[in-house]
Amino acid sequence: MKHLVLRTAAAAAFALFLQPVIAMDHSSHTAAPAKAASQPLSEGTVRRLDRAAGSITISHGPIENLGMGAMTMTFTFKKGVVPASVKDGDKLSFRAEEKGGQYSVVRVEAVK
Repeated sequence: MKHLVLRTAAAAAFALFLQPVIAMDHSSHTAAPAKAASQPLSEGTVRRLDRAAGSITISHGPIENLGMGAMTMTFTFKKGVVPASVKDGDKLSFRAEEKGGQYSVVRVEAVK
């Protein structure tokens, strides 16, 4: 009987401990889009844009958040990230991120 009381008390304490952790996890999902919009952008020039394949090749300066120097490389992007007005040769500001070894552009703004 003593062990049953201890196990029940331990389970209750563990559940109380997890409650704030679970609440924090849910609140962080709602803050993510605002955070991405406020992060610094990098500068580059579009060398090749393939909307059908979801890829964009950019000759860019340093990408601070990735610790990457200037170079030309190809990134993936999801539909809607690259504005319809952007074309080869355009200068742009962009946010690139790495996830699982894949580099993606998650935000693009045309430079006028």
